[in-house]
Amino acid sequence: MKILLLEDDTLLNEIIVEFLEELDYEVITTFDGQEALETIYEDKFDLLILDVNVPSLNGFELLKELKSNSINIPCIYITSLHTSKDMEDGFKAGADDYIKKPFHLSELKLRINNIKRLRQIEANGIIKLADAIFYDNDEKILKVNDKESHLSKTEAKVFEYFIKNRNKSISIEEISLNNWLYDEVPTATTIRTYIKNLRKILGKDRIITSKGIGYRLNL
Repeated sequence: MKILLLEDDTLLNEIIVEFLEELDYEVITTFDGQEALETIYEDKFDLLILDVNVPSLNGFELLKELKSNSINIPCIYITSLHTSKDMEDGFKAGADDYIKKPFHLSELKLRINNIKRLRQIEANGIIKLADAIFYDNDEKILKVNDKESHLSKTEAKVFEYFIKNRNKSISIEEISLNNWLYDEVPTATTIRTYIKNLRKILGKDRIITSKGIGYRLNL
């Protein structure tokens, strides 16, 4: 699991990085909002941990910028802003969780584990998606009514994004931005072809076209 940390307090930054690395997470650390934004555009992350009051671009503005560009990465705010209005602003910006400073590192671990569970990040083993529909995340095998289909690397990437956003309509652009670097993005036609292949395996009623938006995994 790859995490981007935005925290301008040098000591706290080091403490959090050391803690997360002990948990076997890969951590990229940044100290101001603009640096964090550029780093996110240049790489792929499974989770963002953002302070709010940082130089250049604050944490709220950073997440709003990402959301406006259909970049949907789970996010935890860690901040000294304690009022209910601050929390409301954080969740309106698109945060998944909000931790008030000071906090115990064990609390951060619990919050990360909860997001992993809800977003199915690093979901190992077999996932039951519906009656008679199972997905083996390790082997990239989709099993429907006891029939197994091996997904290609790209098909698996598209399908796993649908799983993480089940019952939500997502666009081709969002799938592209959240799964590939800019110079690696397949064409929209290619992604639609993979979705067509997945429909053949799952059944047409399992991936629904949302008019004017994109597609939705219907489970």
